[in-house]
Amino acid sequence: MIFKSFRPLALAVRAPVAIVLIASLSGCSMFSGFFSSSSKKPQAAELQPVVALVPAKLAWSARIGEVSFPLEVEVAGDTVVVASTDGAVAALDARTGRDVWRTNIGTPIAAGVGSDGKVAAVVTRGNEVVALAGGREIWRQKLSAQAFTSPFVAGGRVFVLAADRSVNAFDGQTGRKLWSQQRPSEPLVLRQGGVMLAVGDTLVVGLAGRLTGLNPLNGSIRWEAPIASPRGINDVERLVDLVGSVSRTGNTVCARAFQASVGCVDAARGTLLWSKPANGAQGIDGDDQFVFGTESDGRVLAWRRADGENAWSTDRLHYRSLTAPLVVGRSVAIGDSAGFIHMLSRADGSLLNRLTTDGSPVAASPVLAANTLVAVTRSGTVYGFAPE
Repeated sequence: MIFKSFRPLALAVRAPVAIVLIASLSGCSMFSGFFSSSSKKPQAAELQPVVALVPAKLAWSARIGEVSFPLEVEVAGDTVVVASTDGAVAALDARTGRDVWRTNIGTPIAAGVGSDGKVAAVVTRGNEVVALAGGREIWRQKLSAQAFTSPFVAGGRVFVLAADRSVNAFDGQTGRKLWSQQRPSEPLVLRQGGVMLAVGDTLVVGLAGRLTGLNPLNGSIRWEAPIASPRGINDVERLVDLVGSVSRTGNTVCARAFQASVGCVDAARGTLLWSKPANGAQGIDGDDQFVFGTESDGRVLAWRRADGENAWSTDRLHYRSLTAPLVVGRSVAIGDSAGFIHMLSRADGSLLNRLTTDGSPVAASPVLAANTLVAVTRSGTVYGFAPE
């Protein structure tokens, strides 16, 4: 089996024939950039006082540098791996915030970070995959297209999903290209992180609106399951892409299609279990009972994992430009554009706590490592919160 261990982990395409659509990383409407500056921005929900029913305190903070790309904070044991736009990559001890290692690859980063605890990988704005081991660069390889999805590192390989719908596999130690699977590209794609993870011995990738199972040894397609299908009559209306983090329990993988739907797939058989309309731009998370997600208008939803029916929703975070959620104990942690991390109840969405950072937007979905909730802001501060 190629993947000994794994964790459930837009895109620009080949010029000159392709058009790039830049989707807001903060979860705003994909059309916001086309509106004039006179358009009135929706008013963010006012935050109400909170009683800390799930107490947590700031354990440490560290600096990495400004983050203006679709960062994925990677967890490898008790270590978190982070990166900044200017090329800094660092592995931090999640218990203390101290550097395990830190380096700068010397060029701006467009996507990252992927890591299996031994090799870390990022993609540069110059379309290069750069692999690091212990903070030392071990190789870099040129891609044929831009990439905005963090590389996925597993089984001694580095997998890269590029914006031309290609999936590329490289040897983790040498950088030798092993194979490439090319799918038809669309005229519009998202400048946003997509989906890659392992389920058993299958590499599961989001290609357009489908979850696709690939043989990691040669890239051949084992199955495809549609989460969403193109609709409408023009390129914008027909855009579908799977985005961000996914929720995996056993062989069931649940994912979001950008501003279209949320659905779950049996990744052992490659069959769709259910799909429900949803209007969000960020990834999802979940447990064995529910799947949680944030909508573009700031509503937070919980779907029943078994059948996709709505379990609860809350609008207490309306228009606060939310990150993807993270399940933490009995809470769901969600960052916003004002630097707050909101802790909502998994059972009913009620507010359990609110954590404060530096006031700049939370750059990526928080992660949990060594019993520490870790969040990174756009201004480049990494925070570690520990339960009291």
